Amino acid sequence: MKKILFATGNESKAKRFKKQLLENNIELITINDIEQKIDVAENGKDAIENALIKARAYANISKFPILAMDDNLYIDNVPADKQPGMFVRRVNGKRLSDEEMIEYYSNLARVYGDDGRLTCRWVYGMALICNGVEKTYTWSKEDFYIVDKPSNKINPGYPLNSISINKKLNKYFTDITDDDRKSLKEDESHVIEFIINGING
Repeated sequence: MKKILFATGNESKAKRFKKQLLENNIELITINDIEQKIDVAENGKDAIENALIKARAYANISKFPILAMDDNLYIDNVPADKQPGMFVRRVNGKRLSDEEMIEYYSNLARVYGDDGRLTCRWVYGMALICNGVEKTYTWSKEDFYIVDKPSNKINPGYPLNSISINKKLNKYFTDITDDDRKSLKEDESHVIEFIINGING
């Protein structure tokens, strides 16, 4: 069984890939599983650069292959100075809690949305370093809505799921089931393939 270190402390983010990687004999661990943790200044210009910054930082202190990921959020009809981009959780210099994120973004939907909803999309960047070789990958998630009325469920680490609605299902992300995902064909096997190929060379 091979191991790869995901440079994140967000277990929800790790869970997203953990099962499929295990099925391919790859154990995904996070920085919560190692003793040494470092502060990384994520000051790149986009998701790929930030992922590379994190991956390189942990490659310097770990013997494992390193995986890192960042995401940017873009929202229609919101002024440029309020676009989250890379700073989804940081607003006006402050790092928001899950609850504060729900409040802040639902308020954006209230102020700038059409009937309390805004069309959004995520752009992801991933970096993998194995045996000194760097590889990167980017993809985006289909448009969805952020709305002004939260679901009554919160996914720790993914607070925006409580105010995000899938356009096709008209369901909060917190209410989408595995069967729903199959019907949407929204699998991330292409990401798993990138990770497997990156480790196996």
